[in-house]
Amino acid sequence: MSNLTLALAILGGLVLAAVVAYNTVTSRRNAPRQPDAADGGLSEADRPSSSSDGVEPMLHVDPHQMPGHERHEPLFDPDLPAPGASPVPAAERRGGLDPLIDVIAPVSLDGLASGDAAIAAMPPTRRAGSKPVAIEGLNEHTGQWEPPVPGQRYSAFQVGVQLANRTGALNEIEYSEFVVKAQAFADAVNGALEFPEMLDEVARARELDQFASAHDAQLGFVLRALHAAWSPGYVQQNAARLGFVAGIIPGRMVLPTSEVGLPPVLGLSFDTQAALADDPAQSAIRELSLSLDVPQVDRAEQPFRRMREAAATLAREMDGVVTDSDGQLLREETMDVIGADLEQLYDTLESRDLAAGSPLARRLFS
Repeated sequence: MSNLTLALAILGGLVLAAVVAYNTVTSRRNAPRQPDAADGGLSEADRPSSSSDGVEPMLHVDPHQMPGHERHEPLFDPDLPAPGASPVPAAERRGGLDPLIDVIAPVSLDGLASGDAAIAAMPPTRRAGSKPVAIEGLNEHTGQWEPPVPGQRYSAFQVGVQLANRTGALNEIEYSEFVVKAQAFADAVNGALEFPEMLDEVARARELDQFASAHDAQLGFVLRALHAAWSPGYVQQNAARLGFVAGIIPGRMVLPTSEVGLPPVLGLSFDTQAALADDPAQSAIRELSLSLDVPQVDRAEQPFRRMREAAATLAREMDGVVTDSDGQLLREETMDVIGADLEQLYDTLESRDLAAGSPLARRLFS
């Protein structure tokens, strides 16, 4: 073999080795980032959990569109009292049937009715269209309004339907459906029912819905990868370090509130298909979203401050940037403006006895 042939062979080998090395480095650089082995146990966040993440509102709204107008099917169950709530006199209470956001039809009785009879008389579906319907009884012993309980006796009942929620205002058709269900209940317990005037209540519903629509803020930040993509495990590990836990839906995590059973402070979500892949470690995620349903979370939780801090920390640790839904960078001065607007919104809600995170606000904005 001549010296020229030998030199060409060596050169070719070196070129081939360089190409292989370059492809290896590039492949490793572009591969989705994986969680640290030392924190491997955090990957359990990938599994759906029934932990205390509470109600999970679906949020996909640009932070510049405040207040938002997106409406969702309500999740409020009128037959369940607020977690940890104890009955209080009707004139003071907030969270059960309340004239501020409900149509209330009183049912008078000649004598007493048992809780078992009331439960048996309840309609199979406690909704009028898209509006929750609730029934409460005046407990003979405590003198307090409560959802009927077996073994208790009641001297009166009241049936209510919510005036508005994120599906819109109570309309005439829904009011008529409410009347039918309420009358059937009253007949079953041998009670006399008195209905408010339909046109007045429908007008009140529209007014409340207009207020709610104008003060319904749902914020969303998008965290985008600058260079390498992320694996689901890598996202979950970094989010878990900030206190996020697995949500019910694959690809969703939530930051729980300080009180069990309440809606989460924040939501974090990424591609569901990536979370459900046969080999999630090979799934490439290039963006995730952080969300805040403002009326659902108590102001005292400081949700927007925590949202900003979580976004900044995740961007720093995961080599990403924080943007709005259109890909525009969210700078500190923009965040400050949003925060100032939120403070005004909190004040307005409180002035209407609908403070963010209160039982009434969670019902109205659901």
